Amino acid sequence: MAVPTPGRLPVVHQLLPSLRLGDAAGAHTLQVQIALREAGFESELFVEHHDEVFAGRVHHYSELGAHCSLGRTALLYQLAIGSKIADMLLDRPEPVIVNYHNLTPAAFFWPWDPGLVEGIVWGHLQLHQLWGRATHAVAVSSFNRIDLDRAGYLSTAVAPPLVDLAGFEGTADPEALARYRSRPGAQWLFVGRLAPNKAAQDLVKALAAYRRVYDPEARLVLVGGQGHPVYTDAVRNLIEALDLVDAVELTGGVSHGELAAAYESSDAFVCLSDHEGFCFPLLEAMAHDLPVVAYGSSAIPETVGTGGVVLAEKSPFTVAAAVHQVLSVPGRREVLAAAGRARLADFELTRTRARMVEEVRRGLVNAELIPGVPSWTQAAREAKAEAEAAEAAARSARAEALALEDR
Repeated sequence: MAVPTPGRLPVVHQLLPSLRLGDAAGAHTLQVQIALREAGFESELFVEHHDEVFAGRVHHYSELGAHCSLGRTALLYQLAIGSKIADMLLDRPEPVIVNYHNLTPAAFFWPWDPGLVEGIVWGHLQLHQLWGRATHAVAVSSFNRIDLDRAGYLSTAVAPPLVDLAGFEGTADPEALARYRSRPGAQWLFVGRLAPNKAAQDLVKALAAYRRVYDPEARLVLVGGQGHPVYTDAVRNLIEALDLVDAVELTGGVSHGELAAAYESSDAFVCLSDHEGFCFPLLEAMAHDLPVVAYGSSAIPETVGTGGVVLAEKSPFTVAAAVHQVLSVPGRREVLAAAGRARLADFELTRTRARMVEEVRRGLVNAELIPGVPSWTQAAREAKAEAEAAEAAARSARAEALALEDR
């Protein structure tokens, strides 16, 4: 049993499979490091891969052992994909806190990119294996917490991801802005990888319905990497089949200035994803005062909150009618822009950093590295109470059934 050292905080190192520019999990991890250090914890980052810009700020995960002291170090693992790091953690002695960002179900990729399936299944396997090593697990959304609870984690919580809202600001590329603004018709925007779970095909079909009923010159801009060639080709074929080649633009990766231009020139941000663990571009759209219309799948309703329009279904004409209402009703766009700004206040960094540190402390208490009452003790009490209540309800139902038979 670890004995907390009075007056001395443990070390909390973070581990992340890959640290890349523009990656949401990586940006979150960097913010968590700032939060931990400001709270007085020593904290370093250990990765398997990283962009060159992060050289000198991270260590390779093989160097972790030299930075750990048994009984004084905890490891915070950012889980978003299968990795060698998770396999290593299964064999290390330090307590582990899992920060879970979501794993997209493999079924989305099997028809389009089967080579990815093994890595996704690997990640799901590691999610289930780590429950026995984790003293606490923190999901970035309530939707993601369901995965943790199903995997058997005894102590779980939800803490929103750390987002630098100021990073959404930027000067629009003048050429890109002029090009977008030179075109007639309303401009829809979606930002995210061209991946099967993000359902670009449904956006294309909804635009076709919108052009047919409301605005024949409306356009759709899809911003994001195109890492799944078979799926990308299928989307392009659909665009051609619906005679939308001049109306739908697949930009691929863009610069920060080009992204700012896409936001600044668009009329609505439309998201019809079938699976999102959080969906950061929804917040980015709000930061640009762009009204959000989104299909309420997975974590999307939680992320949008009261900051946009959330649809219960996404048939093409339903989506088209929702966007039309946003753009045609006087004052509607301004109301939604204000709602989006209000929603962003929930992600202000001082608030989210404090929340994340609170959950890290909970994991440290559970590991007996700092004093306190373990949260899983409370979880066990709640689980027992729920089981007893369910049993009592079942007994009551049986008694009522017997009473009816006697009558």
